Amino acid sequence: MGRRDESEFLAFAAACREQLRRTAYLMCGDWDRASDLTQEALIRVYVAWPRLERHDGLLAYARKAVVSAAVDHGRRRSSREVVGLVDQVHPLVDDPSDGVLDRMVLMDALAELPPRQRACVVLRYYEDLGVEAVADVLGCHVGTVKSQTARGLEALRVAYARLGGELAVPDRVTAETTEATS
Repeated sequence: MGRRDESEFLAFAAACREQLRRTAYLMCGDWDRASDLTQEALIRVYVAWPRLERHDGLLAYARKAVVSAAVDHGRRRSSREVVGLVDQVHPLVDDPSDGVLDRMVLMDALAELPPRQRACVVLRYYEDLGVEAVADVLGCHVGTVKSQTARGLEALRVAYARLGGELAVPDRVTAETTEATS
């Protein structure tokens, strides 16, 4: 890699490192492991740097490298530990930290998803990628993304409720339930 290419890579890595780390965190649920996954992904990008398209393809390739690193790590037998659960104590008064607790419960529920389902949910709803883009990142068919996302969302709902999270119910459903029981 030439001097000019190396400086371009360093600028790219500095610009996207935190975004990649946040995606890695959502994939694994641990900031330290997310840093490791980001580093591994940037190494993969560095190796492929001379042959990568410089415009739209860089971030997509880096994101794919993060997801691949997380899925690869999730497949290893030693990485099957579940991130620690949140204390289930709910105070009687409204507490501003409730949002933090909800987020922790959500992260615990997300950590329980299998790696491919987690990848689909994270890429679709955090990275806000379309189905086709997720299929491209994961190297699979659009139908696979749709089914893995649907299964992942359902498993996420179940795990979230089991871990003590309260699912928001739309007002329309609440009104219909009230009318039906009256």
